[in-house]
Amino acid sequence: MRLDALWNYMQYDMEADRFENGMRNSPNRLKLLKQRDFLLEQQNNMKKVENNIATMSDRLEAVQDEADRLQGVLAKLQQELQEHQPETMEEIQKQLSAAQKLENTLQHYEQELAKMRKESEQFDRMQREIRMKAARTKAEYDELKRQYETEFKDAQAKLTELKQRSEEEGKAIDPAMMARYRQIKQHAMPPMAKLNGDRCGGCNMSLPAATRDKLNTGEEIVECDNCGRILFMPSAE
Repeated sequence: MRLDALWNYMQYDMEADRFENGMRNSPNRLKLLKQRDFLLEQQNNMKKVENNIATMSDRLEAVQDEADRLQGVLAKLQQELQEHQPETMEEIQKQLSAAQKLENTLQHYEQELAKMRKESEQFDRMQREIRMKAARTKAEYDELKRQYETEFKDAQAKLTELKQRSEEEGKAIDPAMMARYRQIKQHAMPPMAKLNGDRCGGCNMSLPAATRDKLNTGEEIVECDNCGRILFMPSAE
């Protein structure tokens, strides 16, 4: 069984695969993917900051409302002390204790409010920094995308040409043989190998005499016992 046509087909097939892999791993494409991931990361960071700001804003409002309420209660208590002087020491201590408790609570709320305002300022700075970084990267991304689209358009035309050429070569090959070729291609690249003396040109392992004899008869597809590639003996050999 002559495999010259399949061998020639493989050359075009491998060339198309190499070119496609080169497109996939082109520097511009890799940079573009990296910047895209960075932009997505910044978007996620911005969402987290916005959620933190929203949560803090609600908490800040709640604490401020409670502080204002306690201020009113304390003012009312102080007014009552002025308008209605307590008659006994026990009443004085009771009212002073209530006023002190209110003042301590207010002081705690004021400290919490100051801390939250400081954290809010930090979140605001983080927002500005994220926006600035994202804006710079977006400008770079857009320019790189423009360059890559031009590059990809040219490369895609070349890849289409290579694949069409390999398809034309493949039309003369028996479908069963092509199916076997594609199965082997899934685990061995390239899927065919020349016979080098008594060794497989793909894995460089020695082949049993029985395998070499089958290859010499040319009656069937012979695969390497070690790597599974289709073995090929050129017509000139």
